[in-house]
Amino acid sequence: MPAFLHRLGRLAFRRRRRMLALWLALVAAAVVCMTAFGGAGKLDNTFSIPGSESQRALDRMKTDFRTFSGTSAQIVFTATDGQKVTDPADSARIRAALDAAASAPQVAKVVSPFDAHTISADGTTAVAQVRYEVPQSALEPNALDELKSAVAGANQQGMRVDVGGSAFGNAPSESHRSDIIGVGVALVILTLTFGSLLTAGIPVVTALFGVATAIFGALSLTGTVSISSTAQSLALMIGLAVGIDYALFIVSRHRFHLAHGMEPEESAALAVGTAGGAVVFAGLTVVIAMTGLTVVGIPYLTAMGLAAAGAVLIAVLVATTLLPAILGFAGTRLTPGPGSRAMRREQAVGGAGEDAVGATDDSLASATGENVLSGTGDNVAGGTGESVADGTGESVASRTGEIVAGGTGEHVASRTGEHVTGAAANAAERWFRLVTRRPLLTLVAVVASLGALAWPAHDMRLALPDNGTAPKSSSQRIAFDRVGEKLGPGFNGPLLVLADTGHSSDPTTAAQRVAATIGALPDVATVGKPVANPATHTALIQVIPDSAPSDPATKTLVNSIRDDRAAILRDTGATVQVTGSTAVSVDVAAKLNSALIPFAAVVIGLSLLLLLLVFRSLVVPLKAAAGFLLSIAATLGAVVGVFQLGHLGSLIGVDTTGPVSSFLPIILLAVLFGLAMDYEVFLVSRMRESYLHTRNPLGAVHSGARHSGRVVTAAALIMTSVFAAFLTSDSTMLKQIAFALAAGVLLDAFVIRMTFVPAVLALTRHAAWWLPKLLERRLPELDIEGDRLGPAPAVPESVALTPSTAD
Repeated sequence: MPAFLHRLGRLAFRRRRRMLALWLALVAAAVVCMTAFGGAGKLDNTFSIPGSESQRALDRMKTDFRTFSGTSAQIVFTATDGQKVTDPADSARIRAALDAAASAPQVAKVVSPFDAHTISADGTTAVAQVRYEVPQSALEPNALDELKSAVAGANQQGMRVDVGGSAFGNAPSESHRSDIIGVGVALVILTLTFGSLLTAGIPVVTALFGVATAIFGALSLTGTVSISSTAQSLALMIGLAVGIDYALFIVSRHRFHLAHGMEPEESAALAVGTAGGAVVFAGLTVVIAMTGLTVVGIPYLTAMGLAAAGAVLIAVLVATTLLPAILGFAGTRLTPGPGSRAMRREQAVGGAGEDAVGATDDSLASATGENVLSGTGDNVAGGTGESVADGTGESVASRTGEIVAGGTGEHVASRTGEHVTGAAANAAERWFRLVTRRPLLTLVAVVASLGALAWPAHDMRLALPDNGTAPKSSSQRIAFDRVGEKLGPGFNGPLLVLADTGHSSDPTTAAQRVAATIGALPDVATVGKPVANPATHTALIQVIPDSAPSDPATKTLVNSIRDDRAAILRDTGATVQVTGSTAVSVDVAAKLNSALIPFAAVVIGLSLLLLLLVFRSLVVPLKAAAGFLLSIAATLGAVVGVFQLGHLGSLIGVDTTGPVSSFLPIILLAVLFGLAMDYEVFLVSRMRESYLHTRNPLGAVHSGARHSGRVVTAAALIMTSVFAAFLTSDSTMLKQIAFALAAGVLLDAFVIRMTFVPAVLALTRHAAWWLPKLLERRLPELDIEGDRLGPAPAVPESVALTPSTAD
């Protein structure tokens, strides 16, 4: 693959005008297709689980009870100034508003609170129900706005009107502001990383090409495929993040080559062949994980997974084709200026590429400028590993670059452990030296801190979002809170029980007995009078729980009704099914809970296999899997702490607590898996390369930090900022996903990859790179970063002669 990518990069560089024209044509074609066949107006935010009990009941209700089969809205009338809704003037105003609501678009039926007896005990609140025969996704774009306008006449002095209900739930969220914020922050980080606005702009431009193609392409399918607004936002979020990161890895490698005198064409081709190989590998892991969400069997989740996978796949294609073409347009202008900080930094990375033995046979200068070599001109610690005395009794350690100076064990170059030759260590290497000085203590600190952060996850509650988590000032949130306060929380999520009385001797009596049996169950507030359909021998019974839709007690009630179906059948001859939005939420959570452990096992197993092939080591993949589990657990704990327990929630606009979105854990597993593999490959591959050249395990860890630490840090900060920008969304589900991904990337990159990983490798030393002979012979050798493409790094003779004795 590296050889193919090398040729592809060279071809794109040479044919840059044609490549740019091709991508412009692709974006234009996606826009045309979106306009002709789809569009944002056709996004479908309906939750469904084909084959589940709640979905089967909803499907039957479409023929037996059409006015109950679609979505519904609530009109909440609140009398103020000491009045009551039953006062003649107020009741007349309410009836006039309901007549107007009945003529609103797509309204099938309006149920008056005076007929349904949905009036609060103190007489200040009345709730009317508006029924539609279509799901929320099939409502016309202005249907709900027209409903609000129809009842606005009642909103006068002495009366307040709020419109809410499930028809308003999971409404699309605008994310244009999030896009701008994320791109702006990424541009700032890139500028600080490269020290050049031109260089910083290239990853942003290529990422925008990829995102535009992915989003317009997805929207062109909305006319035939159900795609939710959350799926669109997730694809946008991930497409921006990985698009910028993948380009960053390749551009940084290209700029490194330019700083060391390589011609732009060969530099771009080599960057695509080396860093591009890791980009392809990392991108495909994300694609595989996101595509794996299709096996869960929930269309809403399938659309999210495929949309995100498509965005990542396009980001990989952009990074390996369009990016080298743009590098061709830039030419030598990306070369850091002579004497600039960027040039010194790039040359320092190259010049300090070796450990204490250095790339040459020059003398090793101490921090004070005195030569370590004695006046006899003897070599410093030759290939035999013998120490050379300089007359002072000090000995120089072979191949590790360490000197036992007066029994202190200090490095030759300085008393802080810096390298002997070349520039001083960069910030990433200094951090790695710090965490590897006491690796066991570092591991204990990491595990303890992440464990404490993960602890709240043991009490995580999963449910679909409802209007109780909508923005506090929204009409649906005000209506939700008012109904819960005055009529009881269960009125916000009634259950619908569909009873088939076809085999009962007296269908009417059977339906009444079913209602009475359910009414006797715990946590039932009221049970409505059965609505019968004599033609189909079915009856529909509305059950109002005592608890809120997302309360665990409501889930228990749903399961209790289902568990009692055998007794109900025996006593009445009727079969029952529980449905409604609350029951659908329960079924979605149950489905995702059952799929979470198998999916996690597949993801972790895949990571073990892929890393085993890439690094030809047992410790590296096991360490990566353990770190991945730690970061997942800590991220879920943070999500529970903020959204379910309310800790620091006000800082990101969370004004009420509630359960975690049912979809979040499995989405987090899929996305964070790919991103963790991304950073693992870019960081640890440099360590392995150094170890193979020097056989110095600790020096290899520091070398990985020196070469990749700065870029991985910038990439993680960019990805975190892009995800965090979506915290401004009004959608609770999207806000939770954005927070989880931002926190997950931050924890995985800085706590796991930049702290946990070097500590484990420093603790295991040579064993970290060991592979049993049987596996070594049978496993294929993957050259992910194209080590065979470029010239071999200079290795001093003293290093190449004998194995290291340093542990």
